[in-house]
This record gives sequence, C-alpha cells and structure tokens, in this order.
Amino acid sequence: MTQRIRLIGAPTDIGAGTRGASMGPEALRVAGLQSTLQGHGLNVTDQGNLSGPANPWQAASNGYRHLAEVAAWNRVVHEAVHLALSADEMPLLLGGDHCLAIGSISAVARHCRKTGQNLRVLWLDAHADFNTNTLTPSGNTHGMPVAVLCGQGPPELTGIGGSTPAIAPSAVRQIGIRSVDAGEKRLIRQLGLEVFDMRYIDEMGMRQTMEAALAGMDENTHLHVSFDVDFLDASFAPGVGTAVKGGPTYREAQLCMEMIADTGRMGSLDVMELNPALDVRNGTAEVALDLIESLFGKSTLMRR
Repeated sequence: MTQRIRLIGAPTDIGAGTRGASMGPEALRVAGLQSTLQGHGLNVTDQGNLSGPANPWQAASNGYRHLAEVAAWNRVVHEAVHLALSADEMPLLLGGDHCLAIGSISAVARHCRKTGQNLRVLWLDAHADFNTNTLTPSGNTHGMPVAVLCGQGPPELTGIGGSTPAIAPSAVRQIGIRSVDAGEKRLIRQLGLEVFDMRYIDEMGMRQTMEAALAGMDENTHLHVSFDVDFLDASFAPGVGTAVKGGPTYREAQLCMEMIADTGRMGSLDVMELNPALDVRNGTAEVALDLIESLFGKSTLMRR
C-alpha cells in the first residue's frame, strides 16, 4: 500500500527570537515538496496552513515570551497531527519555529499510548532546546520544547495531549548538538537526556552515531523525527534563525537521513526553523528538500 503523507503548514515564528520562520512552509512548497515526494511514489495531501494568533513581538514575562499564543498554536498543531495519525496518515509538519514540536510530539505520544507502541524521538538540531523559564537567557520558547515535553514547564504547555510529562527523557536521542546554555547542561545531566553532540560525531563518525541513536527499536516502535534545519552546517544552510557553525556536513546529513529511512520505522516528521528571510534564493529550502527525500528512501543505488 502506498504510504499516505499529510503536509501540515504551521506558519508562525511565535516562539522564535528572529522573525521569518512563519514563511518556512511556503518556502518548502515553492521548492516542490509535494510533487517531489509524489515522484517517489508517495500519496501526498497538502491540507494547507493551520491558523493561530499573530506574533505580538513582546518582551518576556515570567521567563516566557508569548506564552498564551505559543500554547494556542501548539494546541492547534497537536489536534492536526493527532487527526492525521488517527487517519493512518503520516503527518509532515512544516514549521514554523521549533516550539511547535510541543504540539506535534505530544500528539505522537498520545497516539502511541492509544496504540500501545513504543516512541523514539530523534531530535536533529544545533541546540538542545532544554531550557526552562528560570534557565532561559531570552524567554523564547523555541529553546524549550524538549524540556516541556519531558514535563519541565508551565501546565499550559506540559499538559497538551492529556499526559504530563508527554514523553520520558529516555525516548529522546539528540543529534548534532553544538549550542547548549549553561543551565541546560545541568538539567540535561540531571534528567539523563541522551545527546550525541558534534564532538561525539567528530570522534565516532555519523554511522556509529546513528547506529547508537537507532539501537533498541523494534517493529512496535514509532519513530518521530524532529528536523530543525539549523542541524545542518550554516555554510550550506544559511536560511535559519539561529545558525551555528560546525554542524554536520552535507554528506554526513545525508547518511543520517538514509540510515533513518533504512529502519522503515519513521511514522511522523517535523521540518522546523526554515527562515526564507535569511536565505539566499531559497537554497536552504532546496537542501532541506533533498534531505527530506532521503528520509523517504531516496538513495544513489537500489539497496538490499
């Protein structure tokens, strides 16, 4: 049976510190996301964009910027992703900033609780996104989603999906991390989050990194991939709000995606933080699309 994929646009930069991620969904569409995936024999429906509150662009209050608006957007995302999963479709969330993963991953966790599946989350990112309102230097919630999903945050966010915490830290594998705030480091160690940072990748190589990150999955595992485009080295993916030098090379990123595809377990996907306002001729969207193709099985040769 042809896999059915539902594209869900979430055009907001409500949790970010730089404007422009709200244009990310359209940039991926302009790059040809739907037709490209259909060219791989996939059944792809684009349900258009979700709607939510406008970005008021205000200062932080009690360590959060735009908390009410962030909660509203994540509730909308949660329902859309859960609806797609309930219809036996793979949700592909087009961000938008990475705070929206609170909504998408809490929906996937809710679905897994209902179906009795195990959940594995691959967090591909330059940043650990494990801040809280007391640790954050900025109050931007796109630096908090993993902590929120693990129960560290306000009830307006941790309670989305009906279970707090939405996931256990043991479900998460972070890959490509190279920017972690001082307070985050302590919380990551305290909660035992498994992080494959760039030093690990430099020392062990991407193949061994991915083998470790994917180990222990079985046929009852739902694999969720949350792909922040700033995971990539800024030299070939400049169109992101918080670019960090020293990320995976293009070839390392391709190997990462191909090894995920090889598992056959990916059941949901976020593509986040693409910022066309900072891009050059939509080049970052085109690179992201190339990697998304690899996640869905594009390879140089037909492999066994």
